[in-house]
Amino acid sequence: MAPYSPLRDEAARILSTGKVPISWPSIPVFLPHRLRRKFRSTRSRLRSKVSPTSSITALQTSYDPADTIRSLRQHKWSYYDGQYVLLAIFGIFSLGVMESPGALTKTMIATLLMTSLILPVTRQFFLPVLPVITWLVFFYSCQFVGGEYRPPIWVKVLPSLENIFYGANLSNILSAHHNTVLDILAWLPYGGTHFGAPVVCSIIMFVFGPPGMVPIFARAFGFMNLAGVMIQLTFPCSPPWFENTYGLVPADYSMPGSPAGLAAIDELFGIDLYTSTFTASPLVFGAFPSLHAGSATMEALFMSHNFPKLKPLFIGYTLWIWWATMYLSHHYAVDLVGGSLLSAVFFYIAKSHFIPRIQANKSLRWDYDYVEVGEAKEDYAYGLTDLDEEFTNSYFNNYNSSSDTDNWSLGDVSSSSPFSSGNSRSSSMVGLRTPIMEDGGSRPWDGETLASPTDLDVAGGGLGVGAGFGHGERSKSVY
Repeated sequence: MAPYSPLRDEAARILSTGKVPISWPSIPVFLPHRLRRKFRSTRSRLRSKVSPTSSITALQTSYDPADTIRSLRQHKWSYYDGQYVLLAIFGIFSLGVMESPGALTKTMIATLLMTSLILPVTRQFFLPVLPVITWLVFFYSCQFVGGEYRPPIWVKVLPSLENIFYGANLSNILSAHHNTVLDILAWLPYGGTHFGAPVVCSIIMFVFGPPGMVPIFARAFGFMNLAGVMIQLTFPCSPPWFENTYGLVPADYSMPGSPAGLAAIDELFGIDLYTSTFTASPLVFGAFPSLHAGSATMEALFMSHNFPKLKPLFIGYTLWIWWATMYLSHHYAVDLVGGSLLSAVFFYIAKSHFIPRIQANKSLRWDYDYVEVGEAKEDYAYGLTDLDEEFTNSYFNNYNSSSDTDNWSLGDVSSSSPFSSGNSRSSSMVGLRTPIMEDGGSRPWDGETLASPTDLDVAGGGLGVGAGFGHGERSKSVY
């Protein structure tokens, strides 16, 4: 029985450790080193099921309303929270003027929305999307506002501005010649991707952007559209199709809407989608500003911020939307400029105060161990960062010159010195190393810094982050 003792010892070792050896697929050698390193990092996270950054990237799973109440008590209130008062005013007005659906249905919808804001597991999604929901409800309710309460419709303003700024009516020029190919090319962005692009962009930014990017995008997108509908309601202007159909005669609110160039799509596919939808539009005379152009611009600005190398692609998509709106006779060129400028205003306000900064060498949200918001200021901390980096580099040079090997571990963070007492081999680096596991193996976290869960403080909106260290960065809390 002696020859079998090594096998019994090996089986006992595996059972005692509770690990079953799993053969991971080998990484093709032709892949770049960066991709192979990313694969190993992801594999390590799957094995450990936790990462140092899980505090700021994890989603809420609690159904206890007490957690929401506790979060509200700990929230640091500021004048930015006045946005919820504004949204409440728009919501009450919209529900008050709606004639359909009935009171019971409206009460049920409002109750469900309030419940989603109380439960933490749903609050993390519905709270940032609240401006978008308010915009959609407000837009729908505009059809119930009587013409006696609305201002007169401006018919000649936009064509006059078109001729003043551009010397011609660009919409009429672009829509003068129609064919099936151009109709489909115009319909794809205007009647198709326009409605799904915000969701697709949100998913992409959630995975590949820093934590907290999607909530800011949702708020900026919602408030931009809400402001645009408010302008359309208080400054009603006729679109190009009205000029092509009726001329420059005075308009009134009893006139129906028109699908304009999209009627060819209904005819092509044998459906009645755009004709019935645009004929009964809640804002028939909401030409200025163009929210199609505004939405495309907002998406392009956020996506360009997260993926600057793809900026030409996003600009091309925005120009595609611009051409489609004029080709389909739904907007003048001045409407497009107005919508894009409105988006730019909301984007740069968000960028300067709320948008998380993109960090180098961070390709996934799970790579972030801290988050900083707003634009980076020059001479940050009065130049102490440069001083700290210079001191750190000098320290490492002196330290590495007198050491041969390194034996860093995660436990070293809590010690009085950030460095282990063992020997270290010479190398130039800043930040913590790969933690050394008890079984002798290493788990290469893909990042330069490590933070324990106690060092991270997640705010109520999922954007707050506590301490981050390494690369000479100061600890910082973001709310």
